[in-house]
Amino acid sequence: MAVLFWAGNWVFARALRFDAPPVAIAFWRWAVALVILTPIAYPHVRAQWRTIVASWRILCVLALLATVFQHIPVYRGLQETTATNGALLNSTTPVMILVLSRVFVGQRLTIMQGLGVVISLVGVVLIIARGDASVLTTLELNRGDLFVLLATLSWAIYTVCLRWGPADLNPVAMLWVIASFGVAAILPLYALELAGGRTMRMTTTALSGIFYMGAFSTVVAYIAWNRAVQQIGPIRAGPFMYLMLIYTPLLAIVFLGERLHLYHVIGSLFIVGGIYLSVIGERLKRRSPNH
Repeated sequence: MAVLFWAGNWVFARALRFDAPPVAIAFWRWAVALVILTPIAYPHVRAQWRTIVASWRILCVLALLATVFQHIPVYRGLQETTATNGALLNSTTPVMILVLSRVFVGQRLTIMQGLGVVISLVGVVLIIARGDASVLTTLELNRGDLFVLLATLSWAIYTVCLRWGPADLNPVAMLWVIASFGVAAILPLYALELAGGRTMRMTTTALSGIFYMGAFSTVVAYIAWNRAVQQIGPIRAGPFMYLMLIYTPLLAIVFLGERLHLYHVIGSLFIVGGIYLSVIGERLKRRSPNH
């Protein structure tokens, strides 16, 4: 459910590229979410305010990763790359989570998992190069793709860092705190964007898109994702992100008129194949008597 609503976010963000600049989209998305969450989260926040105060550092880190460092690069990237391209690159999240788990928590990678990482990276390169080797040799890369990869890295770090979040904090209260910190962090960046003359056009597409992002891509999706990661862990939750390979292209074809190219299909097969090897490698490691 979370991934489906996030797929809609990619499509709306691409559709809004002419109506709203990236920081404005990020700010209003989280502002709308905060308004919706406040009456729902208030009793939980009031009951657990001591937990929130005690965990303010990790909550602040999670908020920055989930808002400033994830959504602003996504919305900036989708001004120059397609929703399909962005979502396919974003599907590398499970591989990034695997690598970051090794870096942050010392989780050892098996040979099969390492091979899965390499194969997935081949898929990323194919999509970035759009099936044209000359793009890599001449370094004519799409900046939008690079922004999306930066956002994907931030989301992977966020998912890994959830293990240090307060496990007993109500997920609605946690999301409210993240939204509050996020809006506060984005506000000065939004002010700079406005000062530069970049404003949002109040079109039907813009208003409906912002509401969808705030209500469904944020409130519903984040509660579902945070709850899932707490219950099954980041390694098992991560592979569900590859559903973006199905949801987003279909939505983009229907609503944006985008086309699916051969390099999308081949790159996706490499990414999914790499994820599959990574998941199998994790299962084999758990069954190992030395684990």
